[in-house]
Amino acid sequence: MSFNCASRLLGAFLCTAVLLTAGCGKKSGTPAWSKAPETAAAAPETASKPKSKPKSKPVKAAVGDPATPEAVGSLRFVGYNLENWLTMERTANGKVQSSRPKPESEKQAVVAMVARVKPDILGVCEIGTREDLADLQSRLKAAGLDLPNIHYTGGADPTRHLALLSRFPITRTGTVAKSDYRLEGRTFLIERGILDATIEANGKSYHFLGAHLKSKREVEIADQAQMRQNEARLFRDHVAAVMKAQPEERLIVYGDLNDTKGSPALKAIEGTYRGEDSLTALNLKDRQGQAWTHYWAYEDLYSRIDWILVNQVLKPEVDTEGSRVIDDPIWNQASDHRPVTMLLK
Repeated sequence: MSFNCASRLLGAFLCTAVLLTAGCGKKSGTPAWSKAPETAAAAPETASKPKSKPKSKPVKAAVGDPATPEAVGSLRFVGYNLENWLTMERTANGKVQSSRPKPESEKQAVVAMVARVKPDILGVCEIGTREDLADLQSRLKAAGLDLPNIHYTGGADPTRHLALLSRFPITRTGTVAKSDYRLEGRTFLIERGILDATIEANGKSYHFLGAHLKSKREVEIADQAQMRQNEARLFRDHVAAVMKAQPEERLIVYGDLNDTKGSPALKAIEGTYRGEDSLTALNLKDRQGQAWTHYWAYEDLYSRIDWILVNQVLKPEVDTEGSRVIDDPIWNQASDHRPVTMLLK
């Protein structure tokens, strides 16, 4: 190869190298404004997937928080599934342990959250023995919330019960006329029973009916959805009987109904649309506008399954601004449910 030819080849190579180097250092252009950026759907601020239940200091209620106590003469009710405030088999440090109580950190979180809301009446699901109820009651009192009057009841489930704690006297309690149903050739009883208690407060009478219906967990003995629907029908029968006997009664129906808006179970409890004995489910939401009340880790599912319903007599007395889903920052340290609260004028 001649010297001139070699020189020309070397010059071409150096020119190409300079161009490539300049191209590598160039910044990418800004995307066209007409093209929307690709983003993932954001989860609700308060609905982040719970991890482990870390320890944290109690969070003070913010000024103007709807959960803070209202004016004298109002009445606040809270419904809450405590998530197994009882002794049962639990997994701790990767090991299954029998006969373990609800962890102390979870109990403290429950008490701190409820005490901040300061309900006059508290309806709970998944409380264990009467001793467990007394433990909850004494812890709340130590936190500044004295609810001395209680009603405790249950159904076929010997472990999980219902209870009502009240600042005001409980003047009357009741029982259901029928608590069994037939399904697939077998007779079943309502698992957690139905709570029936009347409270006198601020010169008025309030009739509370609470329930905790069959969960969505599959069982071998029967279809879980049909079991829940049968329990819901028995609950509706009791609601109708109460309203027929006492048509002017202020009625509050509440609980972990384990089903969502528009489900057969909820529709059964609500009754005939606009009927004289129909119930209205309160459209409760948290401060971010989210309505979910339960996180099911196994299904990674958020849903509204905890409800407060009122009859037509009580409906005008509901303060909708003061009634909501409680979105306390420590909710997932206390339970897999968030409490729901109703304020009455």
